[in-house]
This record gives sequence, structure tokens and C-alpha cells, in this order.
Amino acid sequence: MSTARPFRRHLAYLDWLYNPFRSWDVTRVYDLLSTDVATEKGLYLNLGYWAGEQTLDEACQALAALVAERAAMRPGDRVLDVGFGFGDQDLYWLQTYRPDHIQGLNITASQVAVARGRIADLGLEERIDLREGSATEMPLPSNSVDTVVALECAFHFKTRERFFEEAFRVLRPGGRLVTADIIPMPLSDDWRTRLKQRWSWRLVASKFAIPAENVYTRDIYVEKLEACGFGDVEVASIRDLVYTPLHDYLSRHPETLDRLHPATRLPARLALAMSAESVYGGLDYVLSTAQKPI
Repeated sequence: MSTARPFRRHLAYLDWLYNPFRSWDVTRVYDLLSTDVATEKGLYLNLGYWAGEQTLDEACQALAALVAERAAMRPGDRVLDVGFGFGDQDLYWLQTYRPDHIQGLNITASQVAVARGRIADLGLEERIDLREGSATEMPLPSNSVDTVVALECAFHFKTRERFFEEAFRVLRPGGRLVTADIIPMPLSDDWRTRLKQRWSWRLVASKFAIPAENVYTRDIYVEKLEACGFGDVEVASIRDLVYTPLHDYLSRHPETLDRLHPATRLPARLALAMSAESVYGGLDYVLSTAQKPI
């Protein structure tokens, strides 16, 4: 019995990675990944923001800091964090930016259980309330939070546009929505580059359950936010400070991959043998900010 469960999990990884006829939903993907993360100290799941950071842990926290700063997070705020993973950013935000209260919504029950346990162990349940719930059907009253943040997760939502609508509803006038998000790059005019971009995007979209409705570039992203009523919309690409430096870091520190599940190490090493632009050529990475008018 002790070896049966790990063996079944190994088979599930192989099915997810190599079966082109199987489509997995997002909760099943993250149930499978569980706490097999590449970070050394925490349980961050994001790709990091690399503006001089020396480790993956530092880069992951830097991305959380960037999101908080763009949200102008401050003492007294009520923050809604959707897709909170294992809650690392919420603990960091509470300690660093001192919002009055953080509520989190996440549809993956296994992540919620781990995150809630971590919050309880620290005695922070009154300040951080992490629950199972959907970003597209928020169980919150209208005009009830100062900030909505989505750190590397909105591409999963069915749909991102519905999430925008819900974020607008629950934000107080003057409140901000900030996302760190993965979208496709505009296609190149060169057919060879275009093929590489499409391959890169389809590989990520198929393995990480990105709905077809969420596949659009920066210009459309802006239009969708504005159509929901947001003003002061900015959608900026930060891909040069995400993908290539992450790829370079992992290439220099291949031992990082040893923290992942064994089934993922071979495809990860194959990806590192390629150039960053080949692996990530079809992927943009954007930081978006939008404000609900006063």
C-alpha cells in the first residue's frame, strides 16, 4: 500500500505530460502538482520577477512585491486575493504592507487546505481568511474591498472577462485591480517564428488548462478591462524580466529541478537545452492595473 499511491501519482504525471488526447481541468492539474514546487524555502508557484534577484525564492517574492506596489497596498486596506495558491504572497503582504484584512478565493480545495493550515499555525486567521471559492462568482458583497489581485492565475479563469466583471463589482469606488498574467504574444510576420510561437503557446495552454476564451493579446486585454468599466488601464509586458532570466537561472542551477516530481524533470531538462525564446516565444507576461472610477 505504501508504494501504490506514489506509483499511481507517477502514472498520473505521465498521463498529464505525455497524453495528447487527455484534457485536464485546472483543479486536477494543481491537485497533481501539490507541493512539488521549485522554490527552496516557500511554496510559491509563480515564475518570478527578475530585476537583479539571485534566487527563485527572491524572484517569486519580488513578483508579489511588484503586484502589491502597483495596487498601492497599504495599512487599512481590505484585499481580495484570487487564486492564492498556498498563501505565500498573503503572508508576505500582511507582514510588509500591513493591510487590515486579506480574503482569498481559490477553487483548488487541496491548496486551500494547505494554505489555511499554514495561516492557522501562525495564528493569523483573523487577518487572513482563505476560502474555497470562484473568482468568477465571488461570494462577496458589492463595493466591499479596496484591492483585487490575481498573481499568475487569471489565465485559468472561465472566463477572465467574467473575473473582470466580478472584480469591478466588489471593488469600492477608487479601488484597484492588479493582475500578473500570461497571454499570447502577437504573432510574428515571419512564418518560422510564427510556428514557434504557436507551438510554445499551445504547449503551455494545453498543459495548464487555459480556456480558448482567454487567448488574446495586450490590446484586447485593455479593451476588455475598459468594457467592464475600469479606467486608468495599463497593461505592460514584463516578459523580459520573467522568462529569459528564469530560464538562465535554472540552466545555471539544474539542481533546482530535483525539488520537482521525478516525472517532470526530463521535460524540464529538455526545455533548458533549448533557447528561452524557443520555449517561451509564444508567451507574453503582463502586469495590468485598472481602477474603478470614483
